[in-house]
Amino acid sequence: MQRRQFLSTVAAGAAGSLVGRHVFAQDSAVSVPLARELPRWRGFNLLEKFMKPWHNKPFVESDFAWMAEWGFDFARLPMDYRCWTDENDPYKLDEKTLAEIDQAVEFGRKHGVHVSLNLHRAPGYTVAKPPEKMNLWEDEEAQKQFDFQWSQFAKRYRGVPSTQLSFDLVNEPAKLDAAPYVNVVRRAVAAIRKVDPGRLIIAEGLEWARKPIFELADLGIAQSTRGYDPFPLTHYQASWVWGGGKQWPVPTWPNPKDKLGSREALYEDRIVPWKKLQEKGVGVHVGEWGAYSKTPHDVVLGWGRDLLSLWKEAGFGWALWNFRGSFGILDSDRADVEYEDFHGHKLDRKMLDLLRQS
Repeated sequence: MQRRQFLSTVAAGAAGSLVGRHVFAQDSAVSVPLARELPRWRGFNLLEKFMKPWHNKPFVESDFAWMAEWGFDFARLPMDYRCWTDENDPYKLDEKTLAEIDQAVEFGRKHGVHVSLNLHRAPGYTVAKPPEKMNLWEDEEAQKQFDFQWSQFAKRYRGVPSTQLSFDLVNEPAKLDAAPYVNVVRRAVAAIRKVDPGRLIIAEGLEWARKPIFELADLGIAQSTRGYDPFPLTHYQASWVWGGGKQWPVPTWPNPKDKLGSREALYEDRIVPWKKLQEKGVGVHVGEWGAYSKTPHDVVLGWGRDLLSLWKEAGFGWALWNFRGSFGILDSDRADVEYEDFHGHKLDRKMLDLLRQS
């Protein structure tokens, strides 16, 4: 689909849905109403462009169709900017790859699934390996490239309603103070709003998105948190964590030996601070959560039920990591699950039923 045709299709499909709704701010100094009170979007992370060179494929329409069929309405796309950025010229972008992102936005519109674009790896920052050569929080050139990336997406999707599309700026900032992060967010927001004043923008909390940023409460943007606690439960035997998670005992739930090992503890530590942010007029969404396939399934279900109930009470939407894969409801390869066949995929029906009820 050509970009002009894509934008025309999205605009035509959105025209009727915005009647009587004030979605956009007309000036960057005016807060975006949608960011102040987010819908309780629920869905999944889709990993087609998660990490170059292993992940840089077109998004799959059936993912969006199945989400909608099961009652979900949110897809977060954690992406590696290197997938579409020329390695020799950071200001030269690959149109073919960007067109595949256009297609994902169109799949979302077609199936009624909100799409949230996220730079999981951004110029100057990533939680993955290898690390970036520049430092997004300190280097002016990294910040210029970061602003450029988002301004280009803003130009590309200007006119696509924020009910259909949001920008989640950078994944899980960590190991830094609030001030440099706030500076990077404010200048990126300004770059976006210079082009598209009403775009819904999401900033992730500090400490791997666990800590709300009250210094951004005046900016008219939403914030994203996580559901990966207790970490020894969610990442048990995960090869990419320190020691491969093998030093941890087999997880249980609840677990009185873990300070975050109960519903009550999670509420005090992971919900209350974000409710305080919410009370200041900032919409909150859980951009990632889930438990790796090595955690016993009954433990995952019990823990997940408690977390989901807390988020429902707080009015937070969420996106499971992932849809297809080791945290997901399809093809997770858990050893202790009796899977159903679903269009050639292995469906975890118990997990799906839990999610649909939440």
